[in-house]
Amino acid sequence: MAAPVFEEYQPAADCPCPGCVQRRREHTLGRRDGGHPAAPCARGAVLLVTAAGVALGGSAAPAAGAATRAAAPAAAPAAPLAPRPPKDPDEPTPQGSAGPLHGRPLPGPTGNQADPVLRPATRDQIIERAERWVAAKVPYSMEKFWSDGYRQDCSGYVSMVWNLAGNEWTGSLAKFGTRIERAELQPGDILLFHNAADPNAGSHVTVFGGWVDAERTKYTAYEQAKPQTRKQATPMAYWNNSASYVPYRYKGLATTTGGSTGTSARYPGAAAFGPGAVNAHVTRLGKLLAERGGKRFYRSGPGPRWSDADRQATLAFQRAQGWKGEEADGLPGPHTWRLLVTGKGKDIPAAGKPGASASAFPGRAHFRPGQSNAYVEKLGRRLVALGYGRHYTTGPGPRWTEADRRNTEAFQRAQGWRGAAANGYPGPETWRRLFG
Repeated sequence: MAAPVFEEYQPAADCPCPGCVQRRREHTLGRRDGGHPAAPCARGAVLLVTAAGVALGGSAAPAAGAATRAAAPAAAPAAPLAPRPPKDPDEPTPQGSAGPLHGRPLPGPTGNQADPVLRPATRDQIIERAERWVAAKVPYSMEKFWSDGYRQDCSGYVSMVWNLAGNEWTGSLAKFGTRIERAELQPGDILLFHNAADPNAGSHVTVFGGWVDAERTKYTAYEQAKPQTRKQATPMAYWNNSASYVPYRYKGLATTTGGSTGTSARYPGAAAFGPGAVNAHVTRLGKLLAERGGKRFYRSGPGPRWSDADRQATLAFQRAQGWKGEEADGLPGPHTWRLLVTGKGKDIPAAGKPGASASAFPGRAHFRPGQSNAYVEKLGRRLVALGYGRHYTTGPGPRWTEADRRNTEAFQRAQGWRGAAANGYPGPETWRRLFG
């Protein structure tokens, strides 16, 4: 039988088998004398031939004269990689295209038409919508749609916060906005980078949430990026391609006349306020309270997340109206809201002035096991009024109990204190925050 010979083998460029790997290495070193790799690859062409004119069972013909070997072309040198600028470790992937809301396309013309449909929205409403996805931790995806119908990528996120009629993309969002200067940026505006030459290369958009520093080198960015919706301090204008980001303001931006920016004078309901609430109504409440003398209660903010500062400022405003009991519980009801929105009622007195409900701390010795005095009962009643009385089964009363200590500790922890500062025994600062 004739001895088989192999035609010159050209390794596949992307095949991981040991034979192709070895052959590519030989090509790189300039060798041309090797035979086919020891482990034949199913993706390479192997030609098995016999010497011409030799019958089965005959003597073997010289391999060199049985066939000729085709010369293998030399591998082209790899092109050098161009250096890339530093980038955000969570750089988003390319964005989806424009389309209707998933599962429920709107009848008639949509935001994807030549004449965009603009739904009026205030800045507070825009930021409130942006906060929804942050709180829900919506996962990033170019193909999936969230329960509200918007695509889970960066342009779908902006379509959602601007309440557009459809899912836009970085190439179409600009028609819904008016180009502005970076110095004019306000919460609810966007920073858009659309790479027209190659839309899949870095195109991205963020929602401007406000300046972080006085020098305006960083801002709070709301954005949809891997792995989920996030809100974080970001260099102006972004981690990469910074100079290419263009600021836009929504053309359908609604404004209010007089007082603070807001949605309406209608009371949004008790569910909008209190522990765990995150929405634009909380922001508006804080701004209104700050204008009426409550600015001292806020170390930072006001913001959309309900805090003890909102409660203290609301309580101070309610007490300034002369209210007591359930009317002064630190949670805004319809009457509190109406006075704030319309600018009516009495302002919050400055600290230390008449009407400011100040009370001197009586001393730590009054609040110890075995003590019984009027200050203990006063402390207990104040804790109950502020919503920190859940450990009382009866009372409160004049005798110091473990329930007094645990309720005081809950109040101290609500201030953000830990360790010895939240041991359940009132000191001057605890007393000032309770009664000052």
